[in-house]
Amino acid sequence: MVADDIADAAAVAAEPQTMGTHSSSSASPTDANPGAPRIARVAIDTPADDCFDYLAASPDGALAAPGELVVVPFGRRSAVGVVVALTDVSDVPEDRIRPIAARVDWLPPLAPTWIALARFAAGYYQRRLGEVMLPALPPSLREPDTWARLGDRARMVRYRLRPGAADALRAALPARAKTVVALAEALIARDARDWMPLPVARTHCSAAPARLAEWEAAGWVEASRDIGPLLDVAPDRPPSARPALHAEQEAAVAAIGQATGYAPFLLHGVTGSGKTEVYLHAMEAVLAADSAAQVLMLVPEINLTPQLQARVAARFPALPLAVLHSGLADQERSLQWLAAHTGEARIVLGTRMAIMASAPNLRLIVVDEEHDTSYKQQEGLRYSARDLAVWRAKQLAIPVVLGSATPSMETWWRAEQGAYRKLVLRERAQADAALPTVRLIDLNMERQRQRPMYEGLSQPLLEAIDARLARGEQSLLFLNRRGYAPVLACDSCGWLSGCPRCSAYLVLHRPERRLRCHHCGLESPVPHHCPDCGNVDIAPLGRGTQRIEEALAARFPQARVARIDADSTRRKGSAQAMFDGVHAGEVDILVGTQMVAKGHDFQRVTLVGIVHPDAAMFSHDFRAAEHLFASLMQVSGRAGRAGLAGEVLIQTRYPDAPALQALARHDYDGFAASQLRERRQSCLPPFAYQVLLTAEHRELEHSLAFLRAARDAAIGCAGAEEVQLHDPVPMSMVRVYNKERAQMLVEAGSRPLLQRFVAGWLPLLDDVGDAGRGVRWQLEIDPLRI
Repeated sequence: MVADDIADAAAVAAEPQTMGTHSSSSASPTDANPGAPRIARVAIDTPADDCFDYLAASPDGALAAPGELVVVPFGRRSAVGVVVALTDVSDVPEDRIRPIAARVDWLPPLAPTWIALARFAAGYYQRRLGEVMLPALPPSLREPDTWARLGDRARMVRYRLRPGAADALRAALPARAKTVVALAEALIARDARDWMPLPVARTHCSAAPARLAEWEAAGWVEASRDIGPLLDVAPDRPPSARPALHAEQEAAVAAIGQATGYAPFLLHGVTGSGKTEVYLHAMEAVLAADSAAQVLMLVPEINLTPQLQARVAARFPALPLAVLHSGLADQERSLQWLAAHTGEARIVLGTRMAIMASAPNLRLIVVDEEHDTSYKQQEGLRYSARDLAVWRAKQLAIPVVLGSATPSMETWWRAEQGAYRKLVLRERAQADAALPTVRLIDLNMERQRQRPMYEGLSQPLLEAIDARLARGEQSLLFLNRRGYAPVLACDSCGWLSGCPRCSAYLVLHRPERRLRCHHCGLESPVPHHCPDCGNVDIAPLGRGTQRIEEALAARFPQARVARIDADSTRRKGSAQAMFDGVHAGEVDILVGTQMVAKGHDFQRVTLVGIVHPDAAMFSHDFRAAEHLFASLMQVSGRAGRAGLAGEVLIQTRYPDAPALQALARHDYDGFAASQLRERRQSCLPPFAYQVLLTAEHRELEHSLAFLRAARDAAIGCAGAEEVQLHDPVPMSMVRVYNKERAQMLVEAGSRPLLQRFVAGWLPLLDDVGDAGRGVRWQLEIDPLRI
């Protein structure tokens, strides 16, 4: 995606829209009419409108400023909003405009560049401005009830005794209030330059805030309410060693360092080529050049943040580092966000949500594993963090580095066209580390040779594991299917453990003796007999990670077997503890899902076994081959990273599949060329642009009826003749949580044209008559999965 291209599309999308029915005027802030009331335009998290007009003067008499958080009356309730502009005019009569109820006076306003980012995201992804702004803020800032507590913590409110006030304070103390006396004596005992933090004051007296406020008003105590510091640093600790770079790494670092203004880079490096070290060197140069500069680094998954956080903190021990992801507790996440917002955090590391973080001095953006589907939000505002990173870099005129061993087809095509500068790392970072050899195990030939499988594991794979155990090396088995078995079945009547709420099976989790739906979360105990015919001979079909783990423990009783998936790492910190065990050599055989496939530097893993990749080859999604190739190449790259020869064994019944053949050759370039050739011929992205309208209802016919009505409404919209409206169809997994789902795809050869059409079509979707009753629908720009 080119930033200019997407920005033009967003501008087109915004053309027919106004700034809210409460005030459709586009007047900018002005003092031309000083006698008129000052109006604040406030964005609220509601689909009703973009902005609402309020009197800018708050109860404390101060005028709200653009970028401030405020509480406003909204119908019969109060709502938190963001002031996006001030003006002197409004289409709403003055006597109907209500005042702002409260404002966060301790929080620095959000920068105009952040407001512009939110405006762009709202325009491009066809959402209201408040639906973008408010969810981008940490939870504690979205609730007025938590503002005061967060403010006390963030501001580090501190008190100290004014010189010469000790006698007056003692004279005013009540005789029997022991805790109040203790608080006063603690203040008096402190050095005049030694501030007492409010939490410390509360340890002396639970009513410390009220007492200290009284003493401050009397002039005996002074207070400091500055924000921060919020983050810990280790200025006395020396930074970790900087590894020597090989020639390709040095060239990449030099290219990024010499960039001026907006400069998008694709860092295409084989697994283990040292992309992270390139990031760190580029960050070092940016941070050293400007004492206020900030760097934003995105990673695709939460479980990748601890090891990268440790590595970044070790390289830059004296620089504050903020981490943002959904796994943090609300207050901790808010404090980390505030550190970025105030500029205290020089480095911001996080998952996709971090792209919307307020960082006023941003000078470099890094997107690691840019191809990863986790960068696309699948609920609410369905944005792509990678695409917003490119646009934000364009907006701020700074470099952005997209790194991957398997770039997405969109990014690769942009680099091939010259829109992004391609930086290539063809060699692994360690001189004695070579790419692993890849061997395809043809399961059809194994059967013909009458070589039996052991719980889904072929003899060549078992022999390879045995050889690694004998040498004291580690093996990794990859199966992207958690649980013990995908389904429980009855041989007598054919009953299958289907989910009553979804078009899916209940997965057997044998250690817990539970059947669990991985889509709606429904759980039930494992039945003792078939619910339909009473047959007690019911058995699991297929294999998940739990079953592979059990089979390996039985086959290799001397080995230490561990499993890392979403089930084994539910407790906070458990994933990092398990990865630490693998790095420490406490595991001989690791079984895992997608969680182990990327970003981990396993020094002693020399064998990667890919157990069952064939299911991913058969999909309605045209991106299935791309996702399969990326997943397998990433997990293959875990082998042979520390000078030990690596080997990858792939069990398959389709060894001639183009994706597997390209993988065996480590030929990403050839695979990408063939994929782009097919997509050009089929007019698929990146050579076309798509919008997906989905609908859900308890009855499938209602979902389809809504989509048919939406299609009929679209025919009369401007530009309808230049877009392709596909017929509504049920989704491949029709029912989820008792809702029947359908979809309709819209395609066009021009992004601005498609955005113009959608902008005119979207308002009609709320008024499609009876077809829309009870139907929930969602419009997704640039859908990732169809």
